[in-house]
Amino acid sequence: MNENNKKNIETFDELSSLSDYSFIENLNSDPDAKYNGDNKFPREVFSGHYVPVSPTAIKDPIYISHSKNFFKELGFSETLINSDDFIKLFSGDMENISNLKQNIGWATGYALSIYGTEYYAQCPFQTGNGYGDGRAISVFEAVINGKRWEFQLKGAGRTPYCRGADGRAVLRSSIREFLAQEHMHSLGIATSRSLTLFTSKKEQVTRPWFKDNSYSTEPEVMIEEDVAITTRVASSFLRVGQIELFGRRARKNEHENALKELEMIVLHLIDREYSEVINQDLSLEEKIILLANEFQNRLTSLVANWIRVGYCQGNFNSDNCAVGGFTLDYGPFGFIEMFDPKYQSWTGGGMHFSFFNQPVAAQKNFKSFCSALKPLLSSNKEALEELEKIENNFSKVMQEKMENMWAKKLGIEKFDVELFENLINLMIDTKVDYTIFFRELSNIPDDMSSLEKSFYGNLKDENIKLRWNSWLENWKLQINVNDEESKQKLSKQMKLTNPRYTLREWHLVWAYQEAQNGNYLPVNELQEIMTKPYEEQTKEIEEKYYTKKPTDFFGIAGISHVSCSS
Repeated sequence: MNENNKKNIETFDELSSLSDYSFIENLNSDPDAKYNGDNKFPREVFSGHYVPVSPTAIKDPIYISHSKNFFKELGFSETLINSDDFIKLFSGDMENISNLKQNIGWATGYALSIYGTEYYAQCPFQTGNGYGDGRAISVFEAVINGKRWEFQLKGAGRTPYCRGADGRAVLRSSIREFLAQEHMHSLGIATSRSLTLFTSKKEQVTRPWFKDNSYSTEPEVMIEEDVAITTRVASSFLRVGQIELFGRRARKNEHENALKELEMIVLHLIDREYSEVINQDLSLEEKIILLANEFQNRLTSLVANWIRVGYCQGNFNSDNCAVGGFTLDYGPFGFIEMFDPKYQSWTGGGMHFSFFNQPVAAQKNFKSFCSALKPLLSSNKEALEELEKIENNFSKVMQEKMENMWAKKLGIEKFDVELFENLINLMIDTKVDYTIFFRELSNIPDDMSSLEKSFYGNLKDENIKLRWNSWLENWKLQINVNDEESKQKLSKQMKLTNPRYTLREWHLVWAYQEAQNGNYLPVNELQEIMTKPYEEQTKEIEEKYYTKKPTDFFGIAGISHVSCSS
């Protein structure tokens, strides 16, 4: 949309008037909701696409921050942040807003697949009917300047899917997600967005965590933490796990409307995420085939981009995999520092969700997605075969995207497997900082001296020096640099692929520890810096943020690795 045609939103009334609740108006509510009071206690949900549930407001909300960039993109006036109704809505007090068309939120169920295997055991009922958003509640859906957005509170209190938990998120994890979403968007990677961040000093919850300066991989103590609510915003919050839930119900014929509800949610997904590329007039079978193709394209691009910037999702279950093909759920994520293909910041994540295994994890989620679609094609042999063809093509598409990404990172025309493998081995043997190494390489160095800025150890081994010099010579034979002009051109290109700044865990720890003490300046400083990740910034910022992880942080719990407690 042309900036000049963009309507600015000055008041909460103007925002409220744009509401358009497609999810709850076009899909089925849980028929048992009306018999279950406020729907804030764990129970099985057998059918329906959502459960109506009100968020639980945090007491005396304290404003910490909002995304300045996202406000601008939405056309939100900065004065909105001072509006009572705006604060109420995004701190969970929606029942007390008089001019809201819909005064109740909604939570959704999903199935759980971990690395392609369906799980039921973590469900308190052992049936899978208890999985879902235990503390994420959507509260608003609107079409703003021609684009549909859904607003979801994280940490907004219990839902029927809370499995006995308290439904809250803590300040620590809320700051991580708030900053990471906007950083990821600025890195040019599809993601949910951050709108606002509120905390409260009047409500604390207990979480397992680590002792100070501990090397433990398991939480050792229970700590009291302030609660917080972040608002995340996306075109939809539809996930592979959700489609899987309806696929499972249809496959097992769990209730008489099971197949119909699967069809409804798949068509709603197409409408919300793929309407620009999938024509409404096509048959259901044609739509499903196009959907599988398009999602595969988006998912493979997404994962290649994650690896490009050093991001590891950590917990890439099917319920954390958005079917719109963007990054969703910044739980135990991390940006890699010292390069290790097996890097995984989450102690419970395992090798299957490690840094270089993300393409395979994505393939497992895609397979789960395709399986969920199959009941809709059961009477059409040709369409089923076509879907299976797409499913089996995933690794080939993924491989192509990865090779193109590595070629771009290295500034070469065509991926060279030998050059790449030699580099990976050198990076492991030398212990290099992933982000700093590729950014320094983007300067097209004459020799290896400037690359040493990214090395965690001193180069005493003459053999490694020889290997580096040999690799650089081979690399230079492949890059298109004949003079200063071509060198500058390539350098500029590579710097658009290789960011200067990524959000390191020790930056985040500093921000959330300060915020716990009531100092929110670090959160805002990080937002400012990390939303310009490719830019050269001041010398002071460079010295503070374009640096390797300090030696005394290695192995420290809560910095080098995290638990899933949030």
